[in-house]
Amino acid sequence: MVLPVGVRQNVRILLVGERSVGKTSIVLSLVTEEFTEDVPAKAEEITIPGDVTPEKVPTFIVDYSAVEQTHEMLTTEIQRAHVVCVVYAVNDEESLEKVSTYWLPLLRDVPLTQHYRPVVLVGNKMDLVDFTSADSLSTIMDEFPEVQMCVECSARTLKNISEMFYCAQKVVLHPVPPLYNVDQQELTDACQKALVRIFKVCDTDNDGLLNDVELNNFQTYCFDVPLQPNVLDEVKAIVRRNISDGVVNNALTLRGFLFLHCLYIQRGRNETTWRILRKFGYMNNLEMSKDFLRPFILVPAGCTTEISYKGQQFLTTLFERFDKDRDGALSPAEVDDLFSTCPAPLWGPDVHRTVSTNSKGWITLQGFMSQWVLTTLLDLPKALEYFAYLGYPMTDTKGQLSAIQVTREKRLDLAKRQTTRSVYQCHVIGPRGSGKSMLCRCFIGDNLEDIQLSELKGNPQCTVNAVQVYGQEKYLVLRDIDVRHVLEPLQPSEVQCDVACLVYDISSPKSFEYVARIYLKYFVDSKIPVLMVANKSDLEEARQDYLLQPAAFCSHHKLPPPHPFSASGAVKRDLYVKLSTMAAFPCLEMETRSVNWAQLSRFYLKTDRIQSLTCCVLNKNRMKGNVQKQNICFKNMF
Repeated sequence: MVLPVGVRQNVRILLVGERSVGKTSIVLSLVTEEFTEDVPAKAEEITIPGDVTPEKVPTFIVDYSAVEQTHEMLTTEIQRAHVVCVVYAVNDEESLEKVSTYWLPLLRDVPLTQHYRPVVLVGNKMDLVDFTSADSLSTIMDEFPEVQMCVECSARTLKNISEMFYCAQKVVLHPVPPLYNVDQQELTDACQKALVRIFKVCDTDNDGLLNDVELNNFQTYCFDVPLQPNVLDEVKAIVRRNISDGVVNNALTLRGFLFLHCLYIQRGRNETTWRILRKFGYMNNLEMSKDFLRPFILVPAGCTTEISYKGQQFLTTLFERFDKDRDGALSPAEVDDLFSTCPAPLWGPDVHRTVSTNSKGWITLQGFMSQWVLTTLLDLPKALEYFAYLGYPMTDTKGQLSAIQVTREKRLDLAKRQTTRSVYQCHVIGPRGSGKSMLCRCFIGDNLEDIQLSELKGNPQCTVNAVQVYGQEKYLVLRDIDVRHVLEPLQPSEVQCDVACLVYDISSPKSFEYVARIYLKYFVDSKIPVLMVANKSDLEEARQDYLLQPAAFCSHHKLPPPHPFSASGAVKRDLYVKLSTMAAFPCLEMETRSVNWAQLSRFYLKTDRIQSLTCCVLNKNRMKGNVQKQNICFKNMF
């Protein structure tokens, strides 16, 4: 059985105490379910399989004997134990006195190997007296807060023997100290912070309340069963009786939600709160588990990661949920609200340099999706973390992995003469002053008149936006490669991409030589599509100081003719569409090195008709929910 995240994989229980208090008898009575007068000095270590314990966790029970073990051996066992049961005899006051004068101080002196070491006080031989020792234990519990529980039992009659070991398991698996401050009678700050996040994640309509639908979804996710209407009404009635603002409009407020958990813990039902916390990824220290935040996903070499259709739906809904004024953009306050369940926002104040924003610099829905596309492509672990923080659909058994799609290998794309990817990486390379940084910024709607040149100098740009390639939405990531001298080698990560954009300044006679040399050095024998861009086309064209002029160079190497571009005035998007198209059909661009661009254009037009038909089939199948059939139809078309 796979245990919930944050749950200890086993529990080791150590029994200590004075001689003749019945430690060994307790262990043997649990195992044999009968009492025997003839007991050894020490019981052998007992292993109880997880499938026979209430918490389904393997449990090891260790006995201690002063006759057979030294003090050093005792210290070692204390350090290995997850919980220590200090046993005394209820009919022997001296053994009870030794609990506070010897055993508990001894346990404190042994260095901790874990966050804390809980203690359970066990009063054995309750069958020999007609009174309880509970009154004598309150002082001990006040002095030693590590004492979590007190249990009285009888090894002879078997009374409370199983319950005693269950309590020992419980203080390890469902510890109280991380959740509740006994002195102040309130939830700890860490627990409250975790529960506030859970409340916000479950508040899917973002109204600050948990209505009946949201509460049922929460209950089903955590406990696998819905709440019965009468039980839901009883819960609300309890909250109403205790706090005035716990229920508003027949829905549970955050304060009411926190009160319920406080009540659970006060009534000894801390396992309820722990089950909820662990369902949402929290460990015993109330930090979110790395396994929960970053589940393993295999991304083979040559493959990339993109957001799946489910992930896109979640993100679109998330944006609309927090765009409270419905202006199509997230204000700073709305961004803070959206990421209030995360350590920090996904992006910084310079997001306007990467994705589309409105005139105020606020991220739009298109920019929001683009930023997620970029993060998923370049920093998958971070994307997975943020999907988890934001409460990616609790109903999905695969967790946030279903929000991610791993593309097929690049070599297969080349073999099939087409890529199935939706996100393409374009490296923009050119000499200083060629305008390549501005070319990148134009992609997200900026133009030369909008940007201060200080934003561009010394700051290589990376922009991402959506483009339409034959009726299908794709994302293009433009990465501005920081230029050095042409003789200095580019790193493999600076060369490998889906399409290369080599930019030169038509008004500078020395500009083309750089990109020509870069092409000959890195791309002439590669399978990466290349497009030469004649930038600053609004200026007078100068003759290039190179063996071949740009058009002749491209013709000689069977490249598309240089594409004119200007960042001045209204920016045309045809350059970005062409780059995306070349990335989508890498093999066909390679064929243009033996045919001409006009032939390729005719092929694209033919492909456009096929893909238009395919899009119709895909849309029809999507409405039917037949995703598998969509993929088959798409593959068979080509």
